[in-house]
Amino acid sequence: MIKLVIIAGGGIGGLATALTLNQLGVTCVVYEAVREMRPLGVGINLQPNAVRELYDLGFTPGDLDRMGVPAKEWALVGLNGNDIYSEPRGMLAGYNWPQYAVHRGLLHVALYDKLIERMGPEAVRLGSRVTGYRKDSGGGVTALVEHADGSTSEKTGALLIGADGIHSAVRSQMHPSQPPIHWGGAVMWRGTTWAKPIRTGSSFVGLGTHRHRMVFYPISHPDPRTGLCMVNWIAEVTMDNADGWKQSGWFRQVNIDDFAHHFASWKWDWLDVPALIAHAGVAFENPMIDRDPVPTWRDGPVALLGDAAHAMYPTGSNGGSQAIVDGRILGAAMAEHGVTQEALAAYDAKLCGPISQLILRNRGAGPFGLFNLVDERCGGTFDNIDDVIPAKERTEFMAGYKAAAGFAVENLNKAPQTIPDGSRVRSA
Repeated sequence: MIKLVIIAGGGIGGLATALTLNQLGVTCVVYEAVREMRPLGVGINLQPNAVRELYDLGFTPGDLDRMGVPAKEWALVGLNGNDIYSEPRGMLAGYNWPQYAVHRGLLHVALYDKLIERMGPEAVRLGSRVTGYRKDSGGGVTALVEHADGSTSEKTGALLIGADGIHSAVRSQMHPSQPPIHWGGAVMWRGTTWAKPIRTGSSFVGLGTHRHRMVFYPISHPDPRTGLCMVNWIAEVTMDNADGWKQSGWFRQVNIDDFAHHFASWKWDWLDVPALIAHAGVAFENPMIDRDPVPTWRDGPVALLGDAAHAMYPTGSNGGSQAIVDGRILGAAMAEHGVTQEALAAYDAKLCGPISQLILRNRGAGPFGLFNLVDERCGGTFDNIDDVIPAKERTEFMAGYKAAAGFAVENLNKAPQTIPDGSRVRSA
């Protein structure tokens, strides 16, 4: 008997999970609400732990180069332009795999195209949203599906994976008393600008303070004709959030003039922030939001994955990476336990606790927590960072975050493959 896995949501996590299950010989189908897959969004970082899994799924360095660029450096810079902390990234830091800064939409479409190539167009049912589920007496599950034309249907399978994002209907049913989406007061404006690369040519830079900062990094190789690359930037200001988020939506296009004044004086000999923002042409506003951790990601034959399980602040640049890793850990559990509830239990036991702690760590500023220390000790400006935070303390702070996020270099390099080559699920 074929054991079908239903995946609610065709985002990065849902598609990576479907590719993993296909690799293992497991039959699956993805339901995705959008009617057409388009390369939407701006930049994200793929940490080495996620790049490793993409390679094991059959992606090549050439594939990733077409959607982004290997990161060479991660740096924090204070308000007066002096370095707080910098370190090499990816293979320059000793990893066996690179870190990539990529265009999120290009990655998303690449995952989709790879899945359709391997499974056919029926693998992803576009214009179809899972609105809930019913656990069946025989141990399986029925997904309740709403289609773009207003009709509804049901699909029965052995397992249901809720990869349907921060507004997950699957999670809402699993945890009906969960608190509302959490907003800590930070507002982000995002955009991309063609600009000259700085520092190493492929540096991730956080600039400013913990309440007022810019983050920027290239997500393309330089154009050989102009020398310009596409720079992804996030401008962020933390404000009073006593009344909660009052805008009509969570993500909207805005005029540059709506927020550029917050950064009008941010000019140094190596960077002109007002020009970087102004040349974007278009920008998008969204609050920095997450969800409180839940005690379990599993309800019998149903499990959560990606943002549905662990929506977190983007301060650690690991939300998309973790969604990919989720799918691979879930696949490894099925390789061991089959397409069973035991596999979901093993997946939940391995990830829910530690990743829930990561949510809270990111809410507390994640690796940007060094900004907090600088502000506390010197008000944000300094001549020599060693007089403010000794080098050993800075290094230990960053090492603790990387260990919590699952990409400490020594641990990752020596870890066996999540799913060994040739693995198949029995009786799939």
